[in-house]
Amino acid sequence: MHNFHWSVKGNLKIQGPSSKIWEVISSKSNLELFHPFCDKNPVSKWPGQNSCDTIYYYSGLVLERKFVNWINNQGYDLFIGKKNGSKSFVSWRIKDFGDNSSLTVSIYPYAYNSGSKLTNFIPFYFFIRPMIQKYINSVMNGLGHYIETGEVVSKNQFGAHSFFSN
Repeated sequence: MHNFHWSVKGNLKIQGPSSKIWEVISSKSNLELFHPFCDKNPVSKWPGQNSCDTIYYYSGLVLERKFVNWINNQGYDLFIGKKNGSKSFVSWRIKDFGDNSSLTVSIYPYAYNSGSKLTNFIPFYFFIRPMIQKYINSVMNGLGHYIETGEVVSKNQFGAHSFFSN
């Protein structure tokens, strides 16, 4: 599905069934509820495989998501990027642990993540990875906050991000 070397992962653990996570992440325009860098998240096709939506970030960046795999109550896989640009691969997976559940989001950014590992290692691990890790940690914090409180996350609620926010 992708030919990338490395991923950046975000994890969320909650008390309660996995259906609480799935209910939020499978809802239309869901990023508007919990994503601290998302201004709006209009949908062109939803739900299921071949879903499409767009993320308008506070920084002015606009990215499209195209869902290539949709597993009810477990997660989905998607490609994200500028309309005619390079795409990153992202996998969202939910797991049950008795009375608790978790979500792991694995991001395989396209930048410095294919071809020669030797030449790409330093830019990926010292620039791309820290930037994406800060991003996904904020998104996971936002999702956890929304699931726990029902309150929509505000802009930059967990800190600003130089690439995705202003």
